[in-house]
Amino acid sequence: MDAVTQALYDAAQKVRKHAHVPYSEFPVGAAILADDGNIYAGCNVENAAYPQGSCAEASAISAMVGAGAKKIHRIFVIGKGVDPVTPCGGCRQRIREFATSETTIICTGEDGEPKSYTMNEILPDSFGPESLEAVK
Repeated sequence: MDAVTQALYDAAQKVRKHAHVPYSEFPVGAAILADDGNIYAGCNVENAAYPQGSCAEASAISAMVGAGAKKIHRIFVIGKGVDPVTPCGGCRQRIREFATSETTIICTGEDGEPKSYTMNEILPDSFGPESLEAVK
């Protein structure tokens, strides 16, 4: 791993330890390298009213936006197991809102090897902010 990817991994792994997952027992951490050069991290937070929980990616995006950053350059997602833990469909769209076609999404399980995707690979033919500008 290059130094930036290692820093993202470390941040995602650290925040993952704070995930609130009493129901699924599946902690996930995510860390974003934003356009301001900073790393923003988030973990999943479950709720007894299941739809009210937050995914790790959504939490990291909220931290990024709250700090004033606008674009995701790279995001690292880590969860349990060997297989890569990829963002859910909703989070793929959330990432897309702040991504470029060059944005890299790196996914791993704590016991597996990281796998990288581009935004276009993980959400092909996606609908994004520029889609709305095309109809103005």
